[in-house]
Amino acid sequence: MTLPKTGFRRSTMTAVLVGVALATNPSVAQVDTNAPPAVVGAKPVTIERIKVHGASIEGNLEGNAADRDVIVILPPGYAADRARRYPVVYALHGYSIGAAQWIGEIHVPQTVEGAFAKGARPMILVLPDAKTVHNGSMYSSSVTTGDFETFVARDLVAYIDAHYRTIARRESRGLAGHSMGGYGTTRIGLKHADMFGALYMMSPCCLSPRDAKAFDPAIEASVRALRSAGDAATLSWGTRAQLASAAAWSPDPAAPPLFLDLPIKNGVVQPDVLARWAANAPLAMLDQYVGNLRRYRAIAIDVGDKDNLKDDAARLHAALDRYGIANNFTIYPGTHTSNVALRFQDHVVPFFSQHLVFDR
Repeated sequence: MTLPKTGFRRSTMTAVLVGVALATNPSVAQVDTNAPPAVVGAKPVTIERIKVHGASIEGNLEGNAADRDVIVILPPGYAADRARRYPVVYALHGYSIGAAQWIGEIHVPQTVEGAFAKGARPMILVLPDAKTVHNGSMYSSSVTTGDFETFVARDLVAYIDAHYRTIARRESRGLAGHSMGGYGTTRIGLKHADMFGALYMMSPCCLSPRDAKAFDPAIEASVRALRSAGDAATLSWGTRAQLASAAAWSPDPAAPPLFLDLPIKNGVVQPDVLARWAANAPLAMLDQYVGNLRRYRAIAIDVGDKDNLKDDAARLHAALDRYGIANNFTIYPGTHTSNVALRFQDHVVPFFSQHLVFDR
């Protein structure tokens, strides 16, 4: 894995990696991933590309669109059997990509069709786009980015239940995601157990509070020179990842043009900003939501053995174990993205097939 040349120290990139794993060219958002062999006889799914309005995203200071692209995958037979209703799995993409790139990384429709052909029960899958000015919402609640947490947990679920034949109860809804999407699954899962019945975190990022020593003061100067949020497109991948984190976790409506507070100001680490970031770290939040976590029918976490997010994923597993919350934790051979499509087909979709409630 090659790290980008940014103002971050290497330890910082490990700490704040927030999405798509870096391939040999880290400036490219979508990375090549292994596709599992096609399953002979797999029946085709139907893919619909729609727009969903998010009232919770309206009025955000970055100007991110409240009408979000959403990809809906309908199982074989959906159109023919109009009396049948289905569970829904919401699958969240990682940092620096959107839903369109996400389906490429997990090789949809092949992997979904393959999962059904290999025995997974038919379900609806929904992939919302959460890309923002700084390439990722962190699925968080912020006046700067918009409230993407509520968009996923409330606005999107309400829309899908109103427009598709779903089983509209929490026991029939699953939430999954990879990297930043794994963080979103953890965060939303902690706080919205009334909406979802099972969780699957794939290589979740950003689980731990940040270390003040990890921030490089040189980043502040490059950010301070910006005259608009759009100018941030010229910055490095790693710097934009820090801006995305700050926009999500330390918004500041009194600090144009980016409307965010960085962990460093005038070369000095800002403890209050670090505290705000820590308040959004799932491993710091988890103790407050144990009751919610006990409500889930099943929880799974997986991560590659060559992924630098492996240790934090293990800590999340250990924290759940400490409270006696059943969870399935797997370290599999692979990097951050290399086997994500195979995992999606052979583990994620079958997991929800086993643990969600179906009508028949």
